[in-house]
Amino acid sequence: MKRRTGESAQRGAALRGAETFPWKAAVGRLLAWYRSSARDLPWRRDRDPYRVWISEVMLQQTRVSTAGPYFERFLRRFPTLEHLAEAETDEVLKAWEGLGYYARARRLPEAARAIRAAGGFPRDAKALLSLPGFGPYTAGAVASIAFGLPEPVLDGNVRRVWCRLFALGEPDGGDLRRRLWDLSRLAVQSGPPGDVNQALMELGATVCGPRRPACPTCPLRRECAAAGEGRPESYPVPRARKAHPEWAVAVALLWRGDRFLVTKRPPGGLLGGLWELPGGKVEEGESPEGALAREIREEVGADCEILAGLPVVRHAYSHFKVVLHPFDCRLAPGSPPPAPAVPHRWILPEERGSLAFPAATNRIFERRFAAEDLRAAEEPASFGEGERE
Repeated sequence: MKRRTGESAQRGAALRGAETFPWKAAVGRLLAWYRSSARDLPWRRDRDPYRVWISEVMLQQTRVSTAGPYFERFLRRFPTLEHLAEAETDEVLKAWEGLGYYARARRLPEAARAIRAAGGFPRDAKALLSLPGFGPYTAGAVASIAFGLPEPVLDGNVRRVWCRLFALGEPDGGDLRRRLWDLSRLAVQSGPPGDVNQALMELGATVCGPRRPACPTCPLRRECAAAGEGRPESYPVPRARKAHPEWAVAVALLWRGDRFLVTKRPPGGLLGGLWELPGGKVEEGESPEGALAREIREEVGADCEILAGLPVVRHAYSHFKVVLHPFDCRLAPGSPPPAPAVPHRWILPEERGSLAFPAATNRIFERRFAAEDLRAAEEPASFGEGERE
């Protein structure tokens, strides 16, 4: 995408100190530091746009230490764009299981098919932005790192660097974000864009951290207004914290013989496309047991008999918390046959590893099936005819 560089620079110059900031010298020191100090991360070993794209999607709202093993496993399962384009959404969700923010994963095969149909990755930020799941950050990262285009990025690490470097003390909002994007645009005019963007992100992640920034080792310390004030941790201004509601939810391992019922969430929204246990929210004045009986009747069309309560599981999402009350259940005598209105399966306990479940559901499984899993792991291997140990 062609940038109106003059307009961007003019807006950036309106920031305090930006018009006199020594961009070339500062970016040069930043790059020298990055080339000598950058972590050896698997997605930095080449500029393949497919690998850059997958890594950047994974790293959104995910720590590097968490994303690293997922990235390697994901690339073993889907080593090329073609493999991902041919994948079913359920396969991708299973490979993504545990990373959270599943909307990112659901869009990957759709975007892969769009890229394949276009004959490969567009080498243009505007065209990248038209792909499913590509926002300004992802488009800027792929365009700059894979193709060397002067496109900016802005994530939480880069935001913190700019707010400290220019002592930007205003609260988060649209005006501040526009100014921070302007600073990122100015930075990529002063060096290899992909390296500049990665260096800024690396600096925020390893030196200019949220707490106790390592200012003496920072290559930009001499230009940093916040360090000059002696209070770098005052920037950026913390976002206002909202109280997160907490909901009680009752769920069932509803058994039919040696199998239990799982249902599939709708493709959109929270945890879209994942499998879960039937159940629902405990309403005011209800007990978890009463809520479960009501939810199974409404969701499954059957009556259940509670056999035993299982350990409670607490889990926090981005905007709310849940307290899960799981129960072992079976169909009540005389109950109508189950008829869930959503996609569903009756699975054996050992089959749960083939489906993608939310993290909280997997914690229920871990506690419920720990003894069975341990026994299965300790059973000696059997050998067929003609095979030798």
